[in-house]
Amino acid sequence: MSNKNLVNMQWIKRASFLILCCLSFVSAVDAQNDDPVIMTVAGQPVSRSEFEYSYNKNNSEGVIDKKTKEEYVDLFVNYKLKVQAALDAHLDTAKSFLDEFAGYRDQQIRPLMITDEDVEAEARNIYQRTQHIVDSLGGLVRPSHILLQLKQRASQEEENVVKARIDSIYNVLKEGGDFSELAKKFSQDPGSAAKGGDISWIQKGQTVKEFEEAAYALKVGEVSKPVKSPFGYHIILLKEKRNFFPYDSLRTNIIRFIDARGIREQIINRKLDEIVKQEGTTREEILAKKAEEASARDPEMKNLIKEYHDGLLLYEISNQHVWDKAAKDEASLANYFKKNKKKYLWDSPRFKGIAYHVKDAADVKAVKNSIKNVAFENWAEVLRKTFNNDSVLRIRVEKGIFKKGDNALIDKMKFGKDTTVVALKDYPIDAVYGKILKKGPECYEDVKGLVIADYQEQLEKEWVADLRKKYPVTVFQEVLATVNKHDQ
Repeated sequence: MSNKNLVNMQWIKRASFLILCCLSFVSAVDAQNDDPVIMTVAGQPVSRSEFEYSYNKNNSEGVIDKKTKEEYVDLFVNYKLKVQAALDAHLDTAKSFLDEFAGYRDQQIRPLMITDEDVEAEARNIYQRTQHIVDSLGGLVRPSHILLQLKQRASQEEENVVKARIDSIYNVLKEGGDFSELAKKFSQDPGSAAKGGDISWIQKGQTVKEFEEAAYALKVGEVSKPVKSPFGYHIILLKEKRNFFPYDSLRTNIIRFIDARGIREQIINRKLDEIVKQEGTTREEILAKKAEEASARDPEMKNLIKEYHDGLLLYEISNQHVWDKAAKDEASLANYFKKNKKKYLWDSPRFKGIAYHVKDAADVKAVKNSIKNVAFENWAEVLRKTFNNDSVLRIRVEKGIFKKGDNALIDKMKFGKDTTVVALKDYPIDAVYGKILKKGPECYEDVKGLVIADYQEQLEKEWVADLRKKYPVTVFQEVLATVNKHDQ
């Protein structure tokens, strides 16, 4: 090859490379224009479509506290900051997280492993197996019957009476009586009697042996002699006989059967196992790959899977920093209550104690003595062990912090109200024990639910403030302005 030709080849390769680069750049620009970055959180880009998905979902019809785009930005940024903190803490590598996330992801992806053709093929397989069994056993028969019931432990005299009646009906039929009319008048099978005795199509194994053998032995139009079964005495008319029904007439019912019995999942499992065998991989890897492909094709699927992924991380990191921490840190709760005691003052007195009902007058004092020096939160356990620790319940107790109007007995005995107390059956003696709190709770346990909620709110604010300092956030206002407007 000459130097000239070599130069030409090198130029062509370079030109081709430049053209491909330009095409790639144009595609990247187009993609960016289609879904531009709306913000960066901790240096990570967030697409407009992700923000739109979250914003629209949380501000749909029926949502009471709707936000403007600008108001929602702060909530969304806080959410992304917490997710980033979870990622930095490597919570996404924990086995518990991976298992739970895979479980949810697979719920969305597994249905994509099955096609309408797969279901149709399974429906035909089910049909063909059933058809073979039914036709090999003699096909279908459509009998009508007249039944006179006979209880299982009937005496010989009772059976003789029923037998005489069925023989009489049979004699009428032999003399030309109308089967349908006689069934309507005399049959004790209400379901078929109204239809002239017709019990529709049956196959072998669907009814009792005695009835089945007699029905299958008849020719079309033939009437049997009285036949005894566990239900009583039957006279059977064979109306029709045929092979199994055609597929098209049963297809809808077979599809319903597939859905009701979870057979779709069985089909999916079989397909997954086939791929595992062919490719030497695992179900988990197949479903993960399928999820990537689905996310690349469908933005809704991508956002849904990401939402659950990030939601799991958010839950775990929030539990560590706020929810679980606040609920279990007794010392901090007590300290928070002490600093903020004025928040929990009451506008009226409360009674902290119990209203109780006993059978024996001696138990009135016994109850008080048993809990006199016990912490309030332990009263219920002490009372249970002392008075109701076996099958005999000696007392009935209502424990709590009561305001006026909460309990008639406490209103009467502690708040001086003229109330009517309805006696409790089997526990005629009423009593109360405890103290009046005039201004507010004694300790945080008295308002524990409120204190936990308030302390969690404080921890949340402090945590978010720290995250805002730690991670840079940039919001592109020009892109935010195009949310839900770029297709117009």
